[in-house]
Amino acid sequence: MNGLRTALPPYARAVSDMLAEEGVMPTSGLSATAAAERLARYGRNELPSPPPTPAWLRFLAQFHDPLTGLLLVATLISFIAWLIEREEPVPFEAITILAIVLLNGVLGFAQESRAEQAVSALKAMSAPSARLLRDGTQQLIPSAEVVPGDLLLIEEGDTLPADARVIESISLRVAESALTGESSPVSKDVAAIPGEVSIGDRQNMVFAGTAVASGRGRALVTATGSASEIGKIAGSLQQAEDETTPLQKELDYVGKLLGVVVIVIAVVMSATIVLVDHVRDISELVDVLLLGVSLAVAAVPEGLTAITTIVLSLGMQRMARRNVIVRKLAAVETLGSTTVICSDKTGTLTRNEMTVRTLITAGGRVDLTGIGYEPTGDLLHVGAPLADPVLHDEVKKTLRAANLANNAGLLQQDDGRWAIQGDPTEGAILVAARKAGLSEAELSIRFPRVGELPFTSERKLMSTTHADAARSERLIVFSKGAP
Repeated sequence: MNGLRTALPPYARAVSDMLAEEGVMPTSGLSATAAAERLARYGRNELPSPPPTPAWLRFLAQFHDPLTGLLLVATLISFIAWLIEREEPVPFEAITILAIVLLNGVLGFAQESRAEQAVSALKAMSAPSARLLRDGTQQLIPSAEVVPGDLLLIEEGDTLPADARVIESISLRVAESALTGESSPVSKDVAAIPGEVSIGDRQNMVFAGTAVASGRGRALVTATGSASEIGKIAGSLQQAEDETTPLQKELDYVGKLLGVVVIVIAVVMSATIVLVDHVRDISELVDVLLLGVSLAVAAVPEGLTAITTIVLSLGMQRMARRNVIVRKLAAVETLGSTTVICSDKTGTLTRNEMTVRTLITAGGRVDLTGIGYEPTGDLLHVGAPLADPVLHDEVKKTLRAANLANNAGLLQQDDGRWAIQGDPTEGAILVAARKAGLSEAELSIRFPRVGELPFTSERKLMSTTHADAARSERLIVFSKGAP
């Protein structure tokens, strides 16, 4: 069981009651020890996957198409004919056809096995992650290690790793079409909902596999893995069958057509000889049948499957040299018709680190040196260190506003590397502010936040309201986003 066991469903309970029962502080989340204990109790946050196909079954799958079956039948017939006639010391024709079929199977099996190993390695590298609160600090951990009782930190663009009860909502809206079919994002709040309601009406719950459309918030994980709503659906569905590629359809058609043709050839030739020559003797009848079968076997293109596999293997190798992994040989031909590929390149083709390179104010343009999240670099104006005090003041005011209208955090890890907590764009702004000599801690003391209007795709802005410690009667609104 991968979920919290309670008398009432999570959506019907008050936030304070759930936090108290789970022993979770809203400001610190679970401890590392408690999280490890729950991971052992509830299991990993993963949907059950089908058992891996044994190697011998994957090898046999190389021979399932009709054309290969026709070649195997031809091999058997050639061997039977050799046993009857014994004109040669060994059945060369049967051995040749069988060798071609086996070589074709071994080649296809080897190529696909190599691709599967590469895909498994890539999956391990690009495992999804979740941002949550543990031991009082924001942490980014693999989604598979999220446990019931964890406090998720939710922001726009996140894909939720588990079912969770919302405990804080700042204009939080979640797109749940993948789960409920509802096209419009659903607004989320923290109020308990009495009675029994459907998934689509649980406005204080968020669900695994859904995406945050706008706003931000926090949520207490209530169910993971197969106990989540998406996990229940996955458990009731059978594994989808692989779709047949156009090339496989063509080869299947050719194989079936050739099967009919060779049978017709054998029957017509044998019947014609029997009728024309008035064959009555059993030995002569056997010779006629062997002749018809031999003609039929000769009509089978033994090299077609081997040539097809070799050509596709060469295509797979050429794709591999361009860092493209093709899992199934037959998919190489399908890729030839591809015009557009949509891919998430973050963290694979790119570093998953953003850097502010240029600032433009009313006074001019300023370039920033340094790459990544390490807060070291210089401010340059026209290729030289920034010396204009007026322009420097404008830059600091700009970065101060962007720093305060910001929910990210910047920290140095144990290995000395710098990392951000939260949105990468906001993290890059914090790094730029550090380069300009601004400190988040000092700014938060001088300008404590008293309100927030989060970024939405409609406004394209994030606005925060701050008090001014130097002038207690004044409130300041800082906005960051599109003009």
